[in-house]
Amino acid sequence: MILTALYCAVLCYVSAAALAATPFARPVGAPVRGVLAVLAIGVALHAASILDSARVIGHLPLTGLGPALSFAAFALAATVLIVEYATQDVTLTLVAVPLAAIATAAGAILGVAPGAAALPSGVRGAWLAAHIALSFAGIAAFGTAAAAGSMYLVERHQLRSRRFASVFRLFPPLETLDRVNHVGAIGAWLGLSAGVALAISYSATYGAADMPQVVWGVGAWAAATVLALGRIAGKWQARRAAVIASVAFALILASYVAVRVLAVRHGQFL
Repeated sequence: MILTALYCAVLCYVSAAALAATPFARPVGAPVRGVLAVLAIGVALHAASILDSARVIGHLPLTGLGPALSFAAFALAATVLIVEYATQDVTLTLVAVPLAAIATAAGAILGVAPGAAALPSGVRGAWLAAHIALSFAGIAAFGTAAAAGSMYLVERHQLRSRRFASVFRLFPPLETLDRVNHVGAIGAWLGLSAGVALAISYSATYGAADMPQVVWGVGAWAAATVLALGRIAGKWQARRAAVIASVAFALILASYVAVRVLAVRHGQFL
């Protein structure tokens, strides 16, 4: 049931991205309702897989590489679904949902239940689970901001070069992409700030800390903080915010891979 639901979710994510890409093939708008429906089915199947994993192993599957990738993909897909339902625009699906599909497939291959490390029991386990879930929610919001930023840069380049290709049938106005980038940056900072605060208080209370995980988490939080402050206090122009969001998120993903490769012992989060 667990793997079947995950692979069906991957199929839904890929199908949603294919539907969203319809304007590239013919001069029509993307079927918004169809994309949202398929994406919602994928998110629901993914949620069912996570809940079934929790039933099998006795706790939410949040630890270990496979479960972490699966939960991160679920958080990203769910965030995109919420944003696109609110805006009634499905272009973020083109960038973010394929990434969710890849991470979900990788999580399924690596294993999402048998290899999951057990969470501590009681309040300590709930504390740690909240830290992990909020951190992944922040990363998902950061990914949404980065996806909107990347699309903003592509559309802006096409506009300045006067190449009015299918991008203009597919992408929303620059103002909409900039607004999604702005809200995503703030959401990323809120989620990661809460996650880091819980991590610090958890480490201080129980004396448990893993340096690779601490360095990566603080680095991701710092990037989100710079982006959020730049958008709110610095009043960055849309292009600068789009570039920084895209580059910072790519560095966060690359640093995660590096930490996984170089770490001698993998912590509860990583």
